[in-house]
Amino acid sequence: MDADLLAPGSVHWEVGNALSAMLKRARASASQVDRALAAYGQIPLRFIDVDLQVALEVAADHGLYAYDAYVIACAIGQRAPVLSLDRGLLHAAKAAGVERVEIPR
Repeated sequence: MDADLLAPGSVHWEVGNALSAMLKRARASASQVDRALAAYGQIPLRFIDVDLQVALEVAADHGLYAYDAYVIACAIGQRAPVLSLDRGLLHAAKAAGVERVEIPR
């Protein structure tokens, strides 16, 4: 299956936040974080500007934080499905009428 991976620019900050939280909580070493960051850098993402009005409407309608709303707004604007391991995000995407691609665990 050939696909383009699209994401709002906020994904960079979310990845950075998650990795710094792992360091702060001693759940990962600096070398593990470096490897994770290198792996993230290999993902061929195309970053999309998100319509802030749409994102805020999604956030208000579904009780989301902005970062999750940006992902759904990106999907809406690009008419693309949401791909995530985050069950809450997938549930909100479904409620917003956005197609989802679920990854079996």
